[in-house]
Amino acid sequence: MEKERAKEILDSPDMIRVTYKGTSVFIETVDQNAEQAYVFPVDEPDNRFTVEIKSLQEH
Repeated sequence: MEKERAKEILDSPDMIRVTYKGTSVFIETVDQNAEQAYVFPVDEPDNRFTVEIKSLQEH
């Protein structure tokens, strides 16, 4: 995923399906300088972690 698209998804009022390694995740924040996103699995909101934005997939 491109970092601009990750930011658009984060700012969108709609729920847009995004996955990381096959797991549906919610994007919590986007660090465009570091090209990383802070995400958590949709069904595990306490399991937050950082990923490279390019490793995210939009569906």
